[in-house]
Amino acid sequence: MSKAKVMTIFGMLVFLCVLIQSYIVNAATFTVGDGSGWTFNVAGWENGKSFQAGDVLVFNYPQGAHNVVAVGQGGYNSCNPSGGKVFNSGSDSITLNKGSNFFICGIGSHCQTGGMKIAVNAS
Repeated sequence: MSKAKVMTIFGMLVFLCVLIQSYIVNAATFTVGDGSGWTFNVAGWENGKSFQAGDVLVFNYPQGAHNVVAVGQGGYNSCNPSGGKVFNSGSDSITLNKGSNFFICGIGSHCQTGGMKIAVNAS
Protein backbone atom coordinates (compact mmCIF):
# COMPACT_ATOMS: atom_id res chain seq x y z
CA MET A 1 0.00 0.00 0.00
CA SER A 2 1.39 3.40 -0.89
CA LYS A 3 2.24 6.00 1.72
CA ALA A 4 -0.40 8.34 0.25
CA LYS A 5 -3.16 5.72 0.75
CA VAL A 6 -2.05 5.06 4.33
CA MET A 7 -2.10 8.80 5.09
CA THR A 8 -5.53 9.17 3.50
CA ILE A 9 -6.95 6.29 5.55
CA PHE A 10 -5.34 7.66 8.71
CA GLY A 11 -6.81 11.10 8.03
CA MET A 12 -10.29 9.65 7.52
CA LEU A 13 -10.01 7.70 10.80
CA VAL A 14 -9.00 10.82 12.71
CA PHE A 15 -11.92 12.73 11.19
CA LEU A 16 -14.33 9.95 12.14
CA CYS A 17 -13.03 9.93 15.73
CA VAL A 18 -13.55 13.70 15.98
CA LEU A 19 -17.12 13.35 14.72
CA ILE A 20 -17.92 10.61 17.22
CA GLN A 21 -16.36 12.56 20.08
CA SER A 22 -18.32 15.71 19.26
CA TYR A 23 -21.56 13.70 19.22
CA ILE A 24 -20.78 12.14 22.61
CA VAL A 25 -19.68 15.44 24.17
CA ASN A 26 -22.88 17.20 23.10
CA ALA A 27 -25.21 14.61 24.63
CA ALA A 28 -26.81 15.73 27.88
CA THR A 29 -28.10 13.59 30.73
CA PHE A 30 -31.39 14.42 32.45
CA THR A 31 -32.71 12.77 35.60
CA VAL A 32 -36.47 12.43 35.15
CA GLY A 33 -38.27 14.06 38.06
CA ASP A 34 -35.01 15.64 39.21
CA GLY A 35 -34.45 14.84 42.91
CA SER A 36 -37.82 13.12 43.31
CA GLY A 37 -37.12 10.65 40.51
CA TRP A 38 -39.63 8.68 38.43
CA THR A 39 -42.63 8.82 40.75
CA PHE A 40 -46.26 9.88 40.96
CA ASN A 41 -47.27 13.20 39.38
CA VAL A 42 -44.07 13.46 37.31
CA ALA A 43 -46.13 14.38 34.22
CA GLY A 44 -45.05 17.81 33.01
CA TRP A 45 -41.47 17.49 34.28
CA GLU A 46 -40.31 17.71 30.65
CA ASN A 47 -42.03 21.06 30.03
CA GLY A 48 -39.64 23.94 29.39
CA LYS A 49 -36.64 21.71 28.77
CA SER A 50 -34.80 21.34 25.45
CA PHE A 51 -33.86 17.83 24.37
CA GLN A 52 -31.64 16.64 21.53
CA ALA A 53 -31.42 13.23 19.88
CA GLY A 54 -28.73 11.33 21.75
CA ASP A 55 -29.53 12.88 25.13
CA VAL A 56 -30.03 10.37 27.93
CA LEU A 57 -32.95 10.22 30.35
CA VAL A 58 -32.24 8.54 33.68
CA PHE A 59 -35.27 7.07 35.44
CA ASN A 60 -34.60 6.45 39.16
CA TYR A 61 -37.25 4.64 41.22
CA PRO A 62 -37.54 1.83 43.77
CA GLN A 63 -37.15 -1.41 41.80
CA GLY A 64 -40.42 -3.33 41.83
CA ALA A 65 -42.51 -0.29 42.78
CA HIS A 66 -42.55 1.14 39.24
CA ASN A 67 -41.19 0.48 35.78
CA VAL A 68 -40.62 2.50 32.61
CA VAL A 69 -42.26 1.53 29.34
CA ALA A 70 -41.24 3.21 26.09
CA VAL A 71 -44.44 3.36 24.03
CA GLY A 72 -45.84 5.03 20.95
CA GLN A 73 -48.21 7.98 21.08
CA GLY A 74 -51.26 5.71 21.26
CA GLY A 75 -49.86 3.86 24.26
CA TYR A 76 -49.02 7.18 25.88
CA ASN A 77 -52.49 8.65 25.28
CA SER A 78 -54.29 5.55 26.58
CA CYS A 79 -51.71 4.58 29.23
CA ASN A 80 -51.45 1.18 27.55
CA PRO A 81 -48.02 -0.50 27.85
CA SER A 82 -48.83 -3.32 25.38
CA GLY A 83 -46.06 -3.73 22.83
CA GLY A 84 -43.78 -1.23 24.54
CA LYS A 85 -40.20 -1.82 25.65
CA VAL A 86 -40.13 -2.40 29.41
CA PHE A 87 -37.31 -1.23 31.69
CA ASN A 88 -37.37 -2.30 35.33
CA SER A 89 -33.89 -1.96 36.87
CA GLY A 90 -34.77 0.95 39.17
CA SER A 91 -32.12 3.07 37.44
CA ASP A 92 -32.77 3.00 33.71
CA SER A 93 -30.80 5.12 31.23
CA ILE A 94 -32.60 5.60 27.92
CA THR A 95 -31.14 7.43 24.92
CA LEU A 96 -33.59 9.69 23.11
CA ASN A 97 -34.34 9.21 19.45
CA LYS A 98 -35.00 12.18 17.18
CA GLY A 99 -38.65 13.16 17.32
CA SER A 100 -41.27 12.11 19.83
CA ASN A 101 -40.36 9.79 22.71
CA PHE A 102 -43.12 8.57 25.04
CA PHE A 103 -42.68 6.91 28.45
CA ILE A 104 -45.22 5.58 30.93
CA CYS A 105 -45.27 3.47 34.07
CA GLY A 106 -46.92 0.17 33.19
CA ILE A 107 -47.73 -0.90 36.75
CA GLY A 108 -51.35 -0.76 37.87
CA SER A 109 -52.97 2.62 37.34
CA HIS A 110 -49.75 4.58 37.94
CA CYS A 111 -50.02 6.16 34.49
CA GLN A 112 -53.79 6.78 34.43
CA THR A 113 -54.31 8.14 37.93
CA GLY A 114 -50.78 8.67 39.22
CA GLY A 115 -49.51 10.94 36.45
CA MET A 116 -46.54 8.70 35.64
CA LYS A 117 -46.03 9.55 31.99
CA ILE A 118 -43.89 11.96 30.01
CA ALA A 119 -43.65 12.92 26.34
CA VAL A 120 -40.27 14.23 25.17
CA ASN A 121 -39.57 15.73 21.76
CA ALA A 122 -35.90 15.55 20.78
CA SER A 123 -34.64 17.69 17.91
